Amino acid sequence: MELRPNRILVVDDEPPIVELLTGYLEREAWLVDSAADGISALEAVRRFDPDVIVLDVMLPGLDGVEVCRRLRAFSDAYVLMLTARGEEIDRIMGL
Repeated sequence: MELRPNRILVVDDEPPIVELLTGYLEREAWLVDSAADGISALEAVRRFDPDVIVLDVMLPGLDGVEVCRRLRAFSDAYVLMLTARGEEIDRIMGL
């Protein structure tokens, strides 16, 4: 049985963040793909079949929370939510 490399999808609309995360992850032998908005993220999950998804909460179009809801219909990938939100109510609600 041949093992495939671990796959991770980075979803963020800020290219510097995507580039930074991609560099770190590739150095750790992850196979990395990326998407810059919610619709592209859902398409990439279907095409790339990642093991892990790093998902920005504040995306253009579909936000990260809605993307996560929709992808659960067809993917069991682990999801790490990435957010710059800093308000106390956001931290309490887990956003």
